[in-house]
Amino acid sequence: MQNPGIGFLVKQAQKMQEEISRIKQELVNMKVTGSAGGGMVVATANGRQQIIDIKIDSELIRSDDTEMLEELVVAAVNQALDRSQELANEQLNKATGGILSNLPDSLKIPGLGI
Repeated sequence: MQNPGIGFLVKQAQKMQEEISRIKQELVNMKVTGSAGGGMVVATANGRQQIIDIKIDSELIRSDDTEMLEELVVAAVNQALDRSQELANEQLNKATGGILSNLPDSLKIPGLGI
């Protein structure tokens, strides 16, 4: 079997980089939600780990329990962000054939979300 050579590897790396860039752009439009309090608080995030919407049930707003409201918002936001990270990892792993997820932590590329 012949060695593919550095030129081939560079082309493959460029192709993978282009695919990652494309997926990062698509992640902006992908949405996931997190909820707390039986759906009384729902947070929506995009695939780039940005919160884009929060819905709070009007009954919860009328209550005087500010601490509970704060806790539910935090829980819903954290769940949405966790799901957003999972979505990003899933999409990037598809694009790279899982190569990036198998890298040791010391070699992972910051900002890729993997």
